Amino acid sequence: TRGTTESINLVAQAWGGKFIREGDVILLTVMEHHSNLVPWQLLAERTGARLRFVPVLDDGILELDQLSSLLTPAVKLFAFTHISNSLGTINPVPELCAKAHAVGALTLVDAAQSAGHMPVDVRELGCDFLAFSGHKMCGPTGIGVLYGRAEVLDSIPPWHGGGEMIVSVALEKSTFKRAPHRFEAGTPNIAGAIGLAAAIDYIEAIGRPAIFEHDSQLAHYAAERISELPGTRVFGPKEERGALVGFVMDAAHPHDLTTFADQYGLAMRGGHHCNQPLMRRLGVSGTTRASFYFYNTMEEIDRMIEILHRAVRFFS
Repeated sequence: TRGTTESINLVAQAWGGKFIREGDVILLTVMEHHSNLVPWQLLAERTGARLRFVPVLDDGILELDQLSSLLTPAVKLFAFTHISNSLGTINPVPELCAKAHAVGALTLVDAAQSAGHMPVDVRELGCDFLAFSGHKMCGPTGIGVLYGRAEVLDSIPPWHGGGEMIVSVALEKSTFKRAPHRFEAGTPNIAGAIGLAAAIDYIEAIGRPAIFEHDSQLAHYAAERISELPGTRVFGPKEERGALVGFVMDAAHPHDLTTFADQYGLAMRGGHHCNQPLMRRLGVSGTTRASFYFYNTMEEIDRMIEILHRAVRFFS
Protein backbone atom coordinates (compact mmCIF):
# COMPACT_ATOMS: atom_id res chain seq x y z
CA THR A 1 0.00 0.00 0.00
CA ARG A 2 0.99 3.65 0.07
CA GLY A 3 1.18 3.59 3.87
CA THR A 4 -0.77 3.05 7.07
CA THR A 5 -3.54 5.43 6.02
CA GLU A 6 -4.26 3.61 2.77
CA SER A 7 -4.01 0.22 4.50
CA ILE A 8 -6.69 1.15 7.02
CA ASN A 9 -8.88 2.68 4.33
CA LEU A 10 -8.59 -0.53 2.32
CA VAL A 11 -9.90 -2.56 5.26
CA ALA A 12 -12.63 -0.02 6.04
CA GLN A 13 -13.92 0.17 2.48
CA ALA A 14 -13.34 -3.35 1.18
CA TRP A 15 -13.83 -5.48 4.30
CA GLY A 16 -16.19 -3.03 5.99
CA GLY A 17 -18.20 -2.47 2.84
CA LYS A 18 -18.94 -6.20 2.65
CA PHE A 19 -19.38 -7.18 6.28
CA ILE A 20 -20.50 -4.12 8.28
CA ARG A 21 -24.24 -3.59 8.54
CA GLU A 22 -26.60 -1.15 10.24
CA GLY A 23 -26.41 -1.49 14.00
CA ASP A 24 -22.99 -3.14 14.03
CA VAL A 25 -20.37 -1.61 16.31
CA ILE A 26 -16.81 -0.64 15.44
CA LEU A 27 -14.76 -0.22 18.61
CA LEU A 28 -11.87 2.27 18.66
CA THR A 29 -9.94 4.15 21.35
CA VAL A 30 -9.81 7.85 22.17
CA MET A 31 -6.06 7.88 21.42
CA GLU A 32 -6.37 6.95 17.73
CA HIS A 33 -4.61 8.85 14.96
CA HIS A 34 -7.11 10.39 12.53
CA SER A 35 -6.11 7.70 10.02
CA ASN A 36 -7.61 5.10 12.33
CA LEU A 37 -10.71 7.17 13.06
CA VAL A 38 -11.90 9.02 9.94
CA PRO A 39 -12.12 5.89 7.72
CA TRP A 40 -14.41 4.27 10.31
CA GLN A 41 -16.51 7.43 10.58
CA LEU A 42 -17.02 7.35 6.81
CA LEU A 43 -17.94 3.66 6.95
CA ALA A 44 -20.38 4.24 9.81
CA GLU A 45 -22.07 7.09 7.93
CA ARG A 46 -22.46 4.87 4.88
CA THR A 47 -23.68 1.72 6.63
CA GLY A 48 -25.45 2.90 9.77
CA ALA A 49 -22.90 1.25 12.02
CA ARG A 50 -22.04 2.78 15.38
CA LEU A 51 -18.65 3.83 16.74
CA ARG A 52 -17.70 3.21 20.36
CA PHE A 53 -14.51 4.27 22.12
CA VAL A 54 -12.30 2.95 24.90
CA PRO A 55 -11.52 5.95 27.17
CA VAL A 56 -8.04 7.14 28.07
CA LEU A 57 -7.04 7.73 31.70
CA ASP A 58 -5.12 10.79 32.87
CA ASP A 59 -1.84 8.89 32.80
CA GLY A 60 -2.28 8.05 29.12
CA ILE A 61 -3.29 4.42 29.65
CA LEU A 62 -6.44 2.91 28.17
CA GLU A 63 -9.24 2.48 30.69
CA LEU A 64 -9.33 -1.29 30.28
CA ASP A 65 -11.90 -1.67 33.07
CA GLN A 66 -14.41 -0.38 30.53
CA LEU A 67 -13.48 -2.99 27.94
CA SER A 68 -15.80 -5.75 29.13
CA SER A 69 -18.84 -3.50 28.84
CA LEU A 70 -17.76 -2.16 25.43
CA LEU A 71 -16.86 -5.51 23.85
CA THR A 72 -20.32 -6.87 23.16
CA PRO A 73 -21.40 -9.32 20.42
CA ALA A 74 -22.42 -6.28 18.36
CA VAL A 75 -18.74 -5.35 17.93
CA LYS A 76 -17.49 -6.58 14.56
CA LEU A 77 -14.08 -4.91 14.62
CA PHE A 78 -11.77 -3.53 17.32
CA ALA A 79 -9.21 -1.17 15.70
CA PHE A 80 -6.52 0.37 17.90
CA THR A 81 -2.98 1.69 17.89
CA HIS A 82 0.00 -0.32 19.10
CA ILE A 83 1.86 2.80 20.30
CA SER A 84 0.17 6.18 20.68
CA ASN A 85 1.81 8.75 18.42
CA SER A 86 1.18 11.52 20.98
CA LEU A 87 1.49 9.78 24.35
CA GLY A 88 3.96 6.98 23.69
CA THR A 89 1.59 4.54 25.38
CA ILE A 90 2.30 0.92 24.42
CA ASN A 91 -0.99 -0.94 24.37
CA PRO A 92 -1.27 -4.62 25.39
CA VAL A 93 -2.05 -5.91 21.91
CA PRO A 94 -2.26 -9.67 22.64
CA GLU A 95 -4.67 -9.05 25.51
CA LEU A 96 -6.86 -6.72 23.47
CA CYS A 97 -6.95 -9.08 20.50
CA ALA A 98 -7.84 -12.08 22.68
CA LYS A 99 -10.70 -10.20 24.34
CA ALA A 100 -12.03 -9.03 20.98
CA HIS A 101 -11.89 -12.54 19.53
CA ALA A 102 -13.79 -13.85 22.56
CA VAL A 103 -16.88 -11.93 21.38
CA GLY A 104 -16.32 -12.76 17.70
CA ALA A 105 -14.77 -9.45 16.62
CA LEU A 106 -11.83 -9.02 14.28
CA THR A 107 -8.91 -6.77 15.20
CA LEU A 108 -6.84 -4.20 13.34
CA VAL A 109 -3.58 -2.87 14.79
CA ASP A 110 -2.09 0.45 13.71
CA ALA A 111 1.63 -0.34 14.00
CA ALA A 112 2.92 2.87 12.41
CA GLN A 113 4.75 3.83 15.61
CA SER A 114 5.90 0.34 16.59
CA ALA A 115 7.06 -1.52 13.46
CA GLY A 116 10.41 0.26 13.30
CA HIS A 117 11.02 0.44 17.04
CA MET A 118 10.26 -2.93 18.60
CA PRO A 119 9.73 -6.60 17.75
CA VAL A 120 6.41 -7.09 15.95
CA ASP A 121 5.16 -10.63 15.33
CA VAL A 122 1.58 -10.89 14.09
CA ARG A 123 1.31 -14.46 15.40
CA GLU A 124 2.29 -13.39 18.91
CA LEU A 125 0.06 -10.32 18.74
CA GLY A 126 -2.89 -12.40 17.51
CA CYS A 127 -4.27 -9.65 15.26
CA ASP A 128 -6.33 -10.07 12.09
CA PHE A 129 -5.00 -6.95 10.36
CA LEU A 130 -1.87 -4.88 10.95
CA ALA A 131 -0.67 -1.77 9.10
CA PHE A 132 2.53 0.27 9.05
CA SER A 133 4.41 2.82 6.92
CA GLY A 134 7.90 2.72 5.46
CA HIS A 135 8.86 6.33 6.13
CA LYS A 136 8.69 5.81 9.91
CA MET A 137 11.32 3.07 9.74
CA CYS A 138 14.08 4.55 7.54
CA GLY A 139 12.26 3.70 4.30
CA PRO A 140 10.88 5.90 1.51
CA THR A 141 7.60 7.78 1.67
CA GLY A 142 4.60 6.46 -0.24
CA ILE A 143 5.10 2.79 0.67
CA GLY A 144 3.57 0.74 3.46
CA VAL A 145 2.20 -2.64 4.42
CA LEU A 146 -1.14 -4.19 5.22
CA TYR A 147 -0.98 -7.60 6.84
CA GLY A 148 -4.15 -9.66 6.97
CA ARG A 149 -4.84 -13.27 7.85
CA ALA A 150 -5.09 -15.20 4.59
CA GLU A 151 -8.62 -16.46 5.15
CA VAL A 152 -9.81 -12.96 6.03
CA LEU A 153 -8.15 -11.32 3.02
CA ASP A 154 -9.57 -13.97 0.69
CA SER A 155 -13.07 -13.12 1.88
CA ILE A 156 -12.71 -9.46 0.88
CA PRO A 157 -13.66 -8.19 -2.59
CA PRO A 158 -11.22 -6.09 -4.64
CA TRP A 159 -10.85 -2.46 -3.71
CA HIS A 160 -9.34 -0.96 -6.87
CA GLY A 161 -9.82 -2.38 -10.33
CA GLY A 162 -7.30 -2.52 -13.17
CA GLY A 163 -4.39 -4.49 -14.49
CA GLU A 164 -2.44 -7.16 -12.62
CA MET A 165 -5.25 -8.00 -10.16
CA ILE A 166 -7.31 -10.06 -12.60
CA VAL A 167 -7.37 -13.65 -13.79
CA SER A 168 -9.47 -12.88 -16.85
CA VAL A 169 -11.55 -10.00 -18.17
CA ALA A 170 -14.64 -10.14 -20.39
CA LEU A 171 -16.87 -7.29 -21.45
CA GLU A 172 -19.53 -8.33 -18.97
CA LYS A 173 -17.49 -9.56 -16.01
CA SER A 174 -14.00 -10.13 -14.63
CA THR A 175 -12.50 -12.75 -12.34
CA PHE A 176 -9.87 -11.77 -9.80
CA LYS A 177 -6.70 -13.19 -8.32
CA ARG A 178 -6.47 -14.36 -4.74
CA ALA A 179 -5.18 -12.03 -2.06
CA PRO A 180 -2.91 -10.18 -1.84
CA HIS A 181 -2.72 -9.72 -5.62
CA ARG A 182 -6.38 -8.75 -5.98
CA PHE A 183 -5.60 -5.61 -3.94
CA GLU A 184 -2.65 -4.53 -6.11
CA ALA A 185 -4.18 -3.04 -9.24
CA GLY A 186 -1.91 -1.20 -11.65
CA THR A 187 1.82 -0.64 -11.58
CA PRO A 188 3.07 -0.82 -7.99
CA ASN A 189 5.58 1.45 -6.30
CA ILE A 190 8.53 -0.75 -7.25
CA ALA A 191 11.25 1.64 -6.10
CA GLY A 192 9.41 2.18 -2.82
CA ALA A 193 9.12 -1.54 -2.20
CA ILE A 194 12.84 -2.03 -2.83
CA GLY A 195 13.63 0.86 -0.50
CA LEU A 196 11.37 -0.50 2.23
CA ALA A 197 12.94 -3.96 1.95
CA ALA A 198 16.41 -2.40 2.31
CA ALA A 199 15.25 -0.43 5.36
CA ILE A 200 13.84 -3.57 6.98
CA ASP A 201 17.10 -5.44 6.33
CA TYR A 202 19.02 -2.54 7.91
CA ILE A 203 16.80 -2.52 11.00
CA GLU A 204 16.93 -6.29 11.34
CA ALA A 205 20.75 -6.16 11.20
CA ILE A 206 20.75 -3.81 14.19
CA GLY A 207 18.09 -5.85 15.96
CA ARG A 208 14.65 -4.69 17.02
CA PRO A 209 15.11 -5.67 20.69
CA ALA A 210 18.29 -3.56 20.83
CA ILE A 211 16.50 -0.65 19.14
CA PHE A 212 13.60 -0.89 21.59
CA GLU A 213 15.92 -0.91 24.62
CA HIS A 214 17.89 2.07 23.30
CA ASP A 215 14.80 4.07 22.35
CA SER A 216 13.12 3.34 25.68
CA GLN A 217 16.13 4.60 27.63
CA LEU A 218 16.16 7.80 25.58
CA ALA A 219 12.42 8.38 26.00
CA HIS A 220 12.47 7.82 29.77
CA TYR A 221 15.49 10.06 30.21
CA ALA A 222 13.92 12.78 28.06
CA ALA A 223 10.59 12.59 29.91
CA GLU A 224 12.38 12.88 33.24
CA ARG A 225 14.48 15.86 32.16
CA ILE A 226 11.61 17.69 30.43
CA SER A 227 9.38 17.29 33.50
CA GLU A 228 11.99 19.23 35.51
CA LEU A 229 11.57 22.33 33.34
CA PRO A 230 9.54 25.15 34.96
CA GLY A 231 5.90 25.30 33.84
CA THR A 232 6.12 22.13 31.76
CA ARG A 233 3.85 19.06 31.76
CA VAL A 234 4.73 15.71 30.24
CA PHE A 235 1.94 13.45 28.95
CA GLY A 236 1.88 9.69 28.76
CA PRO A 237 2.79 6.80 31.05
CA LYS A 238 5.74 6.99 33.43
CA GLU A 239 6.53 3.31 33.03
CA GLU A 240 6.95 1.65 29.63
CA ARG A 241 6.63 4.08 26.72
CA GLY A 242 7.47 4.30 23.05
CA ALA A 243 10.23 6.41 21.56
CA LEU A 244 8.59 9.81 22.00
CA VAL A 245 7.66 12.40 24.61
CA GLY A 246 4.71 14.77 24.31
CA PHE A 247 4.64 17.84 26.53
CA VAL A 248 3.32 21.38 26.91
CA MET A 249 5.18 24.45 28.09
CA ASP A 250 2.80 26.90 29.73
CA ALA A 251 4.74 29.92 28.48
CA ALA A 252 4.73 28.97 24.79
CA HIS A 253 2.32 27.58 22.20
CA PRO A 254 3.70 24.38 20.63
CA HIS A 255 4.09 26.07 17.25
CA ASP A 256 6.06 28.94 18.78
CA LEU A 257 8.21 26.55 20.77
CA THR A 258 9.10 24.39 17.78
CA THR A 259 9.92 27.48 15.71
CA PHE A 260 12.19 28.74 18.48
CA ALA A 261 13.89 25.35 18.81
CA ASP A 262 14.45 25.14 15.06
CA GLN A 263 16.78 28.15 15.26
CA TYR A 264 19.11 26.01 17.35
CA GLY A 265 18.93 22.94 15.13
CA LEU A 266 16.41 21.10 17.31
CA ALA A 267 13.63 19.42 15.30
CA MET A 268 10.42 18.75 17.21
CA ARG A 269 6.80 18.70 16.12
CA GLY A 270 4.12 20.97 17.55
CA GLY A 271 0.35 20.68 17.12
CA HIS A 272 -2.41 18.15 17.56
CA HIS A 273 -0.47 15.36 15.77
CA CYS A 274 -3.65 14.19 13.98
CA ASN A 275 -5.05 13.43 17.46
CA GLN A 276 -7.66 16.13 17.96
CA PRO A 277 -10.07 14.03 20.09
CA LEU A 278 -7.18 12.98 22.33
CA MET A 279 -6.02 16.59 22.69
CA ARG A 280 -9.52 17.56 23.82
CA ARG A 281 -9.44 14.71 26.33
CA LEU A 282 -6.13 16.08 27.67
CA GLY A 283 -7.53 19.61 27.80
CA VAL A 284 -4.97 21.14 25.43
CA SER A 285 -5.06 22.42 21.85
CA GLY A 286 -1.81 20.64 21.06
CA THR A 287 1.52 19.43 22.41
CA THR A 288 5.17 19.53 21.48
CA ARG A 289 6.58 16.12 20.61
CA ALA A 290 10.18 15.01 20.74
CA SER A 291 10.79 11.69 18.96
CA PHE A 292 13.84 9.44 19.09
CA TYR A 293 15.42 6.61 17.14
CA PHE A 294 18.49 4.41 17.22
CA TYR A 295 20.71 7.21 15.87
CA ASN A 296 19.92 9.58 18.75
CA THR A 297 22.05 9.89 21.91
CA MET A 298 21.77 10.96 25.54
CA GLU A 299 24.04 13.89 24.71
CA GLU A 300 21.50 15.11 22.15
CA ILE A 301 18.79 15.00 24.79
CA ASP A 302 20.98 17.07 27.12
CA ARG A 303 21.40 19.58 24.29
CA MET A 304 17.60 19.58 23.79
CA ILE A 305 17.13 20.40 27.48
CA GLU A 306 19.57 23.31 27.20
CA ILE A 307 17.55 24.72 24.30
CA LEU A 308 14.26 24.22 26.16
CA HIS A 309 15.70 26.11 29.15
CA ARG A 310 16.48 28.95 26.76
CA ALA A 311 12.89 28.78 25.53
CA VAL A 312 11.54 29.04 29.08
CA ARG A 313 13.58 32.19 29.65
CA PHE A 314 12.66 33.65 26.26
CA PHE A 315 8.89 33.15 26.51
CA SER A 316 8.46 33.84 30.24
